[in-house]
Order: sequence, then C-alpha cells, then structure tokens
Amino acid sequence: MTDAPALAEFFAAWDLFRAPALAGAVAGGLLGVVGTYVVLRRMVFLSAVLSQAAGLGIAGSWWLQVAWGVPAGLASPTLGATVATAGVVLAVTVGRALGGRQRDALLGWTYLACEAGVLALGTRVVHELHDIEELLHGSAVAVTDDQLAFLAWTASAILLVHAWLQRGFVQVVLDEDGARVRGLPVLALELVLVGSLALAVAVTTRTLGALPVFAFTILPALTVLRLTPNVPWALLAAGCVGAACGFAGYVVAWRWRLPVGAAQALVAVVVAALGWAVGAVRGRRE
Repeated sequence: MTDAPALAEFFAAWDLFRAPALAGAVAGGLLGVVGTYVVLRRMVFLSAVLSQAAGLGIAGSWWLQVAWGVPAGLASPTLGATVATAGVVLAVTVGRALGGRQRDALLGWTYLACEAGVLALGTRVVHELHDIEELLHGSAVAVTDDQLAFLAWTASAILLVHAWLQRGFVQVVLDEDGARVRGLPVLALELVLVGSLALAVAVTTRTLGALPVFAFTILPALTVLRLTPNVPWALLAAGCVGAACGFAGYVVAWRWRLPVGAAQALVAVVVAALGWAVGAVRGRRE
C-alpha cells in the first residue's frame, strides 16, 4: 500500500482542484443552512426524496436529448432537476393536509418511483450511464469554472432570500399556529421555504450527486442544533459546518483515493457523531 500524498501537494496543484473543492464548500454551506429548517420541521425524508427527484430530472434531460433529439438548451440537466424537484414540492404542498402515515407513504412512493426511474433511464442512455452512477453516489471531480460560478450565484440568491425572510421561516417552522395568530402568510412562507430547498437540492445534485446532497442537508444541522443557543446561530453554524465538510470531503477523497461523494458524506457523518457526543456530554454536565 502506497503512502497517501502530502496535503501540501493538494495546494500546490490548487489551480487543478480549485473549482470542485470550492463547489463542495459552496454546496455544503447552502445545504447546511436550508437543511436546518428540514431537521427542525422533521422533514428529513423529504430531502432524500428531493435529491432522488433531482437525479430523475437530470437523467430525464439526458434521455430527451439522446432519444428524442431535444436541444440541450431546452432539456438541460439543471432545468430537468428543477422541474422534478418542483413537482415533488407541489405534491407535498397539495398533500400537506394528509395524516402522518399517509404523508410518509406519499414520500416513500415518490422516493422509490424516482430511484427506479433513474435506473430505468440509465438503460436508455448508455453513453451517460457512468454519469447516472455519479448522480446517485456523487463525484464532484470535473467541475468547470462556469458551473462553480452558477452554483455560487444561485446559492447567494437563495441565502439572501433566507436572510430576508428568516424570522418568518423560524416562526412557521417552530410554531405554525402561533404564526397564523400573528397574521403571517404561513402558506406563502412554507412555499418559499420548501421551494428554496428544492432549488438548492436541484442545483447541488447536478454538481455533487444525490448521496452527499442528502448528507449535507441533514447532518450539519444535526451537528449544531444541540450546541447552539438559538435558531439563528444554528443556521450560521450549520452553514459553516456544511461548507467545511464539503471542502474537507474533497480533500479526503483526493488524499486517500476515495469516491468524492462517499468521502464528503463520511466526513459529515463523523462530524455529526462528534457533535452528538459533545452535546451529550454537555447535557449531562448541565
């Protein structure tokens, strides 16, 4: 077994690794922020469904290009992912009055349908089969400067909306009935919140893959919620943790020659476990 390369070699070749490493950091930071609301609202399974739906939308875009000759501008992977995740958001919104078991059943059916659809379309777009595998497991290796710029601008826009509507989001997530009593537009805030989550998942899945996107949507928030005094601090901390995991995961994958998506998810798992342990110790002391 050969020794792992020194970390200095990574930064010596920074121009080569800059775009994918920074893409992991930007995506992790964005998902850490929006994922905090997912964890607080106990919608963990929704984020998994959205990441699979984004994968289906991307695979469907490739299928339209290959099988039907649709121009790439009309069947772009990012557009396909956005449309698919928006469809899931619409279905969840329409079914928001369903009971817990029925809602879970709807999400479970959607998850299985999306994953099966991705695998089925993989048999129709043979040339993109490797890319579809990367969609499921994640491989942010070949990220261009244009893709990084698009991801950064999209993340900035979503985070600005969240900064503007943060108080309303927090009220709706923590006390929906109280928000109605205060006269807040609860349905509109929920649509913007879940819609921003869908857009974030759609854009980041195109870059990272479904596995790390699901990990970054859940684990940074789980890491910090027991350690921070309030939700605003949790949002900031989860964004920082997500960004650090996205960047560190890429470095770990490079140093030990691991799949990038798996390495990013594993780093987030380890950090979440450490956060849980610290929170447990602090809780016993208090």
